[in-house]
Amino acid sequence: MKTALALTAAIALCSMTTTAAESELRWITLDPGHFHAALVQKFMYPQVDPVVHVYAPEGPDVGLHLKRIEGFNTRAENPTHWQEKVYTGPDFLERMIKERAGNVVVISGNNRKKTDYIYKSLDAGFNVFADKPMAITPQAFPLLRKAFDLAAQKKVLLRDIMTERYEITAILLRELVNAPTVFGALEKGTPQQPAVEMESVHYFFKEVAGKPLTRPPWFYDTRQQGEAIPDVGTHLVDLVQWQCFPEQTLDWKKDIKVLAAKRWPTKMTPEQFKRSTGLDVYPDYLKNDVGPDGALNVFQNGDVLWTIKGVHAKVAALWGFQAPPGTGDTHYQIVRGSKANIVIRQGKEQNYKVALYVENKSGASADEFDKTLHAAVEQIAIKWTGVDVKKAGECWQIVVPEKYHVGHEAHFAQVAEKYLKYLAEGKMPAWEVPNMTAKYFVTTEAFRLSHAKK
Repeated sequence: MKTALALTAAIALCSMTTTAAESELRWITLDPGHFHAALVQKFMYPQVDPVVHVYAPEGPDVGLHLKRIEGFNTRAENPTHWQEKVYTGPDFLERMIKERAGNVVVISGNNRKKTDYIYKSLDAGFNVFADKPMAITPQAFPLLRKAFDLAAQKKVLLRDIMTERYEITAILLRELVNAPTVFGALEKGTPQQPAVEMESVHYFFKEVAGKPLTRPPWFYDTRQQGEAIPDVGTHLVDLVQWQCFPEQTLDWKKDIKVLAAKRWPTKMTPEQFKRSTGLDVYPDYLKNDVGPDGALNVFQNGDVLWTIKGVHAKVAALWGFQAPPGTGDTHYQIVRGSKANIVIRQGKEQNYKVALYVENKSGASADEFDKTLHAAVEQIAIKWTGVDVKKAGECWQIVVPEKYHVGHEAHFAQVAEKYLKYLAEGKMPAWEVPNMTAKYFVTTEAFRLSHAKK
């Protein structure tokens, strides 16, 4: 039976109020099953109406989403004042399209459904701000391409949420890779030693906004969440394109060749599954993924090797259950140039804090290279005040002021602000849609190759 629920989330006063009259944009949240849907609302935006309409099926996902929003509204420091008006029922998508309560649809949830949600929202004339990934299988890729064409026809904007572009070490690596006096030219690399290599390690059990994260059980069904490369790998492939081919338009048919891909599972015990989801037993849709030892095989590890305009790149996305004490998600990256390698490390030596290094391979003496590097960093510091460089053994470390390490959750607001800017301008950079298409070709083709029979 259909139920209509109008819920006004707890309102907390803050220093700047936003009225509907001042707000040009009205957000709709569609079937929020992932905590990223709430993180987009961790802060207020002057041009966004504080009333947000939520359309979702009945169930625990929407309840968890509303609790997170309420947490933002009631926090002591810089509380938000969102008002969530919620409709739950089996016809939630049709109801959203019929009522047209907003003009921007935020989608972050079950990834198997996401491409279809995106297409239908665009077809109804909504702008779409979608969490990654926007497609998780080769079968979904053609529909995503049609969605981009449809967005252009309807004169609305479709963009995915690429938070890693706002991480300071990723930004500074991009600056250095595009500083020819230091980096030289990007190498072509080989399959054995790609010019760009990246490895990202994540954990299923973690805290978000200061509280243990409860995962929906379908998160562990890779048919719904997506496997490693089509899911987290989307960020990594995006970084390779964004850092090494900045503002260059890529043609997925001509410029991209996917060479190889693999997948393998993380084993999760029933006790770990309960701790993460709150459920005592595996749902029926996970039973085929349970091994003889009773552990759940979650295929959230994978890698992909491909070329972009002849440049070899390889990324790997890995998942464990919980990070060891004092550690967390980690990131490793190397970009090889003719004069230098630019490297990100986040291991024990760095106290598990991300650090950026430059390795000299130019043939110049250490003193000469030091002067060249300092000159380049001084130019970078014009925009990124306080950024510096220091000698670190045989290489150099980029010194990054703590103020720039704002954290993963804050990046959602930065991405949202950029998207709001594009909406105000009525367009995105010309390279964004072709490069999103190229990115999702890599990730979905990696799925195909990793499942191919040997």
